[in-house]
Amino acid sequence: MTTAGPVMLGVEGLVLTDTDRARLAHPSVGGVILFARNYASPAQVTALVADIRAARDPALLVAVDHEGGRVQRFRDGFTAVPPMRTLGERYDTDRASALDEARRWGHVIAGELGACGIDFSFTPVLDLDYGESTVIGHRAFHADATAVSALASALCAGLRDGGMAAVGKHFPGHGRVAADSHVALPVDPRPLVELAASDIAPFADLIGRGAIDGIMPAHVVYPAVAPEPAGFSSRWLQTILRGELGFDGLIFSDDLEMAGAHGAGDIVARADAAHAAGCDMVLACNDFVAMDDLLTRGRPPPNARLADRIERMRRRAVAPTNH
Repeated sequence: MTTAGPVMLGVEGLVLTDTDRARLAHPSVGGVILFARNYASPAQVTALVADIRAARDPALLVAVDHEGGRVQRFRDGFTAVPPMRTLGERYDTDRASALDEARRWGHVIAGELGACGIDFSFTPVLDLDYGESTVIGHRAFHADATAVSALASALCAGLRDGGMAAVGKHFPGHGRVAADSHVALPVDPRPLVELAASDIAPFADLIGRGAIDGIMPAHVVYPAVAPEPAGFSSRWLQTILRGELGFDGLIFSDDLEMAGAHGAGDIVARADAAHAAGCDMVLACNDFVAMDDLLTRGRPPPNARLADRIERMRRRAVAPTNH
């Protein structure tokens, strides 16, 4: 039996290739993230996930971005989940109905992904909708931190009802910057006291409720707090997130191939910087040459809490409902 490692990779297509299998066998790998290129039908992706799980003991984590709206990798054969902003709009006129709907969508996401063997989705988005971000937009529930906390908490409850962990993103908040961190390095000049009173508040609230099991930091620089992007900053991840907010779940990097991560160096340097800052698991999603470089040259540091944090992210059995 091998132990799960601190790297989450993408795989190439609808079935595992021999090259995929070799990568997944590497001891640094602990999970797989799936994309639209990996999906043709529920039956196909169920078989793919089973094959991924059979590749290692203990089984690798399997995840996907399945937030709803434009960020839903699996479509044909899955329920179309609406953008989370639609729940925020309903919240403004009928809070109880919006919270019920958020919980229902969490249960739908967990049920449909779980039926295919997938452990979790990278959801909910906890960024505030300031109307400025080109990449967040209607992925965010609302502009108001209290509304985001309430709706996200309800969604997380639905996920948990369906046996699924939740991952809050993008800490400490991506909503106030216009630039897209996939193609640029956004900078948010606000001081920590302002961030704490607004963008950080939903993260703090859900951590306090025990509602989220994982967190993904943003590839955004907040120069009033630290010179590095949050995902490469020990002040953000260890001093603030772990120390002040008390988060003890799994910290995932955002995709290390995004432009917002490139300032840290090549793929190995980015992974080293993310691990040193406090990320438990780093993501390399689409560049297979870079993945091979990371697995060949990377030397991730020991992490005594990794196995426990990974276990918390696994899909849970759901007790049958009696009618």
